[in-house]
Amino acid sequence: MNRMLFGRWIPAIAETSLVRRTALGLTGLAFVGGAVAGPAVAAQAAPEHHGVNLVAQSVVVDKGDHKPSRDRLVPHGVQGAQASIPISPEQADNVKAIVKATKKAGLDERAAVIAVGTSLQESKLENLGDLGANNDHDSLGLFQQRPSSGWGSPDQIMDREHATTAFLDGLKQVDGWQDLPLTVAAQKVQVSAYPDAYAKWENQAADLVANAWNNS
Repeated sequence: MNRMLFGRWIPAIAETSLVRRTALGLTGLAFVGGAVAGPAVAAQAAPEHHGVNLVAQSVVVDKGDHKPSRDRLVPHGVQGAQASIPISPEQADNVKAIVKATKKAGLDERAAVIAVGTSLQESKLENLGDLGANNDHDSLGLFQQRPSSGWGSPDQIMDREHATTAFLDGLKQVDGWQDLPLTVAAQKVQVSAYPDAYAKWENQAADLVANAWNNS
């Protein structure tokens, strides 16, 4: 049966074909429109999503760049006159080894300051082997620990992680070490003939730990 479509009389077969083409054409436009709109919407949403990630990342980086606060490093201030020495790359690497071992032991910045200050006094942060006639008995390493006193074998004491961990194990046995002056805490572990000698290294030890804490 002939019918009028868009103001024209056309055969029924032609009408069906034209209607189908028109419907397909509209569907095609809808599909193309959807394809164009999808990326456009995503492009608008992406900056917000990425922006949140960038902000979150920048916060993490900022936290990592902050040095430990002074009140965590030296909670009660330094005591007496302070000394300092130039630090070589090798000595700086030994500081990092002490800090790394301290963190591995689950202890905080104050423990690292006490350990570094002790090593400054005992060996000037050098991992000393047997010095022959100049050796203090059988003392070795960063903390001048003695195999004959139970600190470990010579090889163990020369291992920086072992030596630091052994010192820290002794420190943890000292009641209230966190609140003791550095020289008192160190002396409790080292039992030195010069118990006040550690005090003068507290300021430099704190500076060295502050610089190494986030890089070890």
